[in-house]
Amino acid sequence: MQFKTKIAIVVFSTVIAFYAIVGSFMTKSGQVIARGSQYGQVTIFDEVLNHIIRDYVDQPDLEKVRIGSLRGLAEGLDPYSAYLTPDQVKQYNPKANRNETGMVLSKVGGFAYVVAVSKGSAADQAGIRPGDFVEYVGKVPSRDLSLYDIEQLVAGQPGTAIDLRVVHQGQSRKVSITRARLTAPPIEARLEEPGVGYIKVTNLSDGKASDVKTQLTELMAKGAQKIVLDLRGAANGKIQDGVAVANLFIGSGTLARVIGKGDKETQVLTADPSKTIFNGPLDVVIDRSTAGPAEVIAAAIRDQKRGELVGERTFGAGSDQQLFSLSDGGALLMTVAKYAPASGKAFMEEPVNPTVKVDRPVEAEVVLPADGDDDDNAPEDKPEQQATPVAPPKPVQPAEDVQLKKAIEIIKQAPTKAQIVTKSALIRRVPRPASEDDAYDISTRT
Repeated sequence: MQFKTKIAIVVFSTVIAFYAIVGSFMTKSGQVIARGSQYGQVTIFDEVLNHIIRDYVDQPDLEKVRIGSLRGLAEGLDPYSAYLTPDQVKQYNPKANRNETGMVLSKVGGFAYVVAVSKGSAADQAGIRPGDFVEYVGKVPSRDLSLYDIEQLVAGQPGTAIDLRVVHQGQSRKVSITRARLTAPPIEARLEEPGVGYIKVTNLSDGKASDVKTQLTELMAKGAQKIVLDLRGAANGKIQDGVAVANLFIGSGTLARVIGKGDKETQVLTADPSKTIFNGPLDVVIDRSTAGPAEVIAAAIRDQKRGELVGERTFGAGSDQQLFSLSDGGALLMTVAKYAPASGKAFMEEPVNPTVKVDRPVEAEVVLPADGDDDDNAPEDKPEQQATPVAPPKPVQPAEDVQLKKAIEIIKQAPTKAQIVTKSALIRRVPRPASEDDAYDISTRT
């Protein structure tokens, strides 16, 4: 065994042994160490390390073991926490745009998961859809990488390419994406029919809340008295942007909270009545691609009883991370706060459920031509075979947007403020019956 390795083992063992001894001392003092306690966990680590040193078949690389254990500790918290090596710390830039492909990623079941895809982005053009799993980044399984590492690998200079293996509805295929500078798609707005406005919030990055306000004002000027707010695909941005959009429709009460250590509220964000510009009927469309600040909007509208939430359960995200430096030059990127609605658990623990559940129909499968190189380990001198001509797939009619259709159906039935006032005035003008014999349903009077 090399001298440096012996020294590393001694140092590593000494640190863990120290905690183990302290824990042993506390046990002898009559305080039982719970399996979930700090000292109980350190004791288990000491046992594992001793087995690695004594019983592992080869000479262990303790530096690799240490980095692997630190990564495991971070990933055991949540998908957004990670251990950064010293080299990664030097390159760390929280303000950098790492979204050149247009995908908003998380991890589900250990694999990279596509929460949302920006319209017109490189990922969108490659056929990647929300709900897809990224099985491989290059030739590295995403389950072996932290979300931070995955985002770093996917990011890159515009014009360069990245190969992914994507699983869509159980079908795995290779996808090559050419990175490009991503321009956030504009907020979409239109009159669905007279009096009913539609706003599609594509994302909630800086400035988009102001764009929503502009589009809402223009729709109102065109005669919109009812609004359908579509939050599907909105999965990025800051909590302040979500609050700003919610405030356009809600004039009082708590809109969102930021929860810190020990479930302590570190920030409570309330509505400003002067910023509310629309008080008419409102419905919101949500699904699994609705995340983060968009969940703030949906939950606020639900809690303040401003309208129905139509569609499917949201993804469940929204948190802030902080970088903690470590003595080895690395750092721990760790979640220190979570976004939460006015009441209840944080979105990461309890996503927003619709008040009117409408499942999207499963889209028709498009048979894609084989990529011809499924075997990543195939020898390079494999003889080329004549490619079989493949007829292009027939155009598939897009499935009907049943969620939006339902939202419009509901909003059309909701009376406007003017209609409520008119109905109240008519009721007040109906004379009371002189006696019970003269009483009858006022609905028979016109």
